[in-house]
Amino acid sequence: MAYVSSNRAQSETLTGRFAALRADAAQAYSNWRVYRTTLNELNQLSDREMADLGLHRSMVRRIALEAAYGKNA
Repeated sequence: MAYVSSNRAQSETLTGRFAALRADAAQAYSNWRVYRTTLNELNQLSDREMADLGLHRSMVRRIALEAAYGKNA
């Protein structure tokens, strides 16, 4: 059975849709920057510093994803 998960008003203007698209793109870029910054900062830590934080190198990517996109990333 099919259903609609998002319902947009038919009277929405092109300008409004473009503004929404721009806002979505800005949010996606912001999230990506948080991911890259977190990833780079954690990768710069030494193994000793990582151990002091209770982290392992294999956890770095998951931690960066959680920082940028939330718990369910």
